[in-house]
Amino acid sequence: MARFNHRGTRPAAGSPVTTTGERTRTHEGASALLRDARSELFLLSVAHTVGTDTFYEKAAERDDRFTTLVRQLAVEDPTWTSELLGWLRRDGNMRSASLVGAAEFVKARLDAAPAAGAAVGDGAPGSNRSVIDSVLQRADEPGELLGYWTGRYGRRLPKPVKRGIADAVRRLYDERSLLKYDTDSRSYRFGDVLELVHAAPHPDKPWQGELFRHAIDRRHGRGDAVPPQLRTLARRASLMALPVEERRGALHDPAKREGFAAAGMTWEALAGWLQGPLDKDAWEAVIPSMGLMALVRNLRNFDQAGVSDEVAARIAARLADAEEVRRSRMFPFRFWAAYQAAPSLRWGHALEQALNHSLAQVPVLSGRTLILVDRSPSMFPGYGYSTPNRSDIPLAEQAAVFGAALAARAQAPTLVEFGQSSRRIDVPRGASVLRLVEGFGQIPGTDIPSAVRRHYAGHDRVVVVTDEQTRPGWLPSNCHGYGDGMPETLIDDLVPKRVPVYMWNMAGYREAALPSGGGNRHALGGLTDAAFRMIPLLDAGRDAHWPWEPARD
Repeated sequence: MARFNHRGTRPAAGSPVTTTGERTRTHEGASALLRDARSELFLLSVAHTVGTDTFYEKAAERDDRFTTLVRQLAVEDPTWTSELLGWLRRDGNMRSASLVGAAEFVKARLDAAPAAGAAVGDGAPGSNRSVIDSVLQRADEPGELLGYWTGRYGRRLPKPVKRGIADAVRRLYDERSLLKYDTDSRSYRFGDVLELVHAAPHPDKPWQGELFRHAIDRRHGRGDAVPPQLRTLARRASLMALPVEERRGALHDPAKREGFAAAGMTWEALAGWLQGPLDKDAWEAVIPSMGLMALVRNLRNFDQAGVSDEVAARIAARLADAEEVRRSRMFPFRFWAAYQAAPSLRWGHALEQALNHSLAQVPVLSGRTLILVDRSPSMFPGYGYSTPNRSDIPLAEQAAVFGAALAARAQAPTLVEFGQSSRRIDVPRGASVLRLVEGFGQIPGTDIPSAVRRHYAGHDRVVVVTDEQTRPGWLPSNCHGYGDGMPETLIDDLVPKRVPVYMWNMAGYREAALPSGGGNRHALGGLTDAAFRMIPLLDAGRDAHWPWEPARD
């Protein structure tokens, strides 16, 4: 009788998020494992909204855990940490966490040794300077980083911070960004940043010297005269000179409407210019120059203003454009949020197309797949903590979008929502992801083992989308609570070792409900294409690596 060479045998595959074997307990009291420092930081990074309470962690506690891990690994493993931070802002699209991480990376390296990183040339990949530069991807972020640094460590700026910010300023500052982000609401205006870091104009941008001088003049109240080389600023100044009572009439002048885009007029700026709400004419004037994210966030406003079907059709065409969706770098659940907020039938199909484009890397899973989606209270904002999560899209909704996307593309899916109890959701052939998500509810408690026990029936793989903070598993028929002497049921024991189990961690908590890193037990994190690509790799017995590392054969 064959013990090892039997049908279904596959090579053992390794994955990067690894548990150490050290035991702990979940926040709900179930047996759990700790992860190594790199794995803990990665899962926390891709879920971390700085300064925000979560169900089980206060903001200060969570922020401290994040900065402690960054500072530890900045010294112990600076190459890996610098690569994480660059990827986190670029592909992970996590803004605040990457800015804080870069600042703490540099501070820890300088505290460890003033010459830390001397082996890496200033500005080379992995240097303190390049890490600062790598996380600054939008023109308001140099000021954001300065605000964090000076608020935490004072006004003295180390050279790597100054030089990294200066590199980013030369790359990011232009006329449109000055108009959009250089406002009185910012503590550090563009002029302040320039005076602090002494950024020189980029040699390939001859207009940048005039822009820098004008930004400093604006900051000190002497920027009324716009240099003629700065044409976008000059066009905006011309629009601002128009009397307020004549501005709505200008919306009907084709020449002036076409000039809005040339003047860098965003929809927010247009509302300020009109000094009142945007009506149908105003929206239709600015829609052609709006980015996809701004369009998606304003679909309900377009309906309320009565935007024409012709204009709506052009918006829908942009939502259906796969390349435009890719360039927008929007998280898929943003399209679900727009679908909820703007229930007009004219947006539904376009949002479904946009969502599918944003989920292009979700694999088509062969065979039978059990997909368990956590709908317990800890996945929703406002339960059990005083300051609700500021995100307008709770973890439960994000989990439902990804679980539904996997189910809609799988060959034979079993889609289940669970809390303390569980319920199967029907997945018809050709199912709409948006319609599937509408079918989810909310279930008290968190019991992953019981959901696995109830629904696992020889599936080829199991995917659990959750925050991992399960209660100890029990049999509902003969268990009435904790402390009754029943042995604890572990998730790992409920699925044969030859069957892969993928624990998709949504919240970045420290405690792991499942061993991971090998043995067909894997933890995934981050809502990016890179995470989705790991499943078929691991299914095929091929090692998966950190998402910024190149694919290997």
